[in-house]
Amino acid sequence: MAEIVWTEEAVQWLEEIFEHVAAENPQAAGSVTSGIFERAQILRDFPLIGYLYRKEAEGEIRVLLHGHYRIAYLVRSQRIDILGVFHGALDIVRLLGPRG
Repeated sequence: MAEIVWTEEAVQWLEEIFEHVAAENPQAAGSVTSGIFERAQILRDFPLIGYLYRKEAEGEIRVLLHGHYRIAYLVRSQRIDILGVFHGALDIVRLLGPRG
C-alpha cells in the first residue's frame, strides 16, 4: 500500500476548485472536492490505475479522471505525490508540460 502525499500546489488547486464551485452552488462545493479527494484514495492500492502521461527520473506521471476533473500524480516506489487537480477543459500540456 502506497502513501499518498498532496503537494502544496495540489491543495491550492483543490481549494480553488472549492471556491469556484461555491460561487455557483455552495452546497455542491464540499461534495465536489471531497469526491476528488476520495477518488485519489484508490491510488493507495492501485497506483497505476490512471493513464500514463510521462516518465520522469523520479517515477511516472499519471492522470486519474474524476468527473470533469483530472488528478495528476507521480508514482514513486512506495509513495504517490498528488501534483495537481484541474478541470478537464484546461490545457494539460500547459499545466504538466509535454507528454513523453
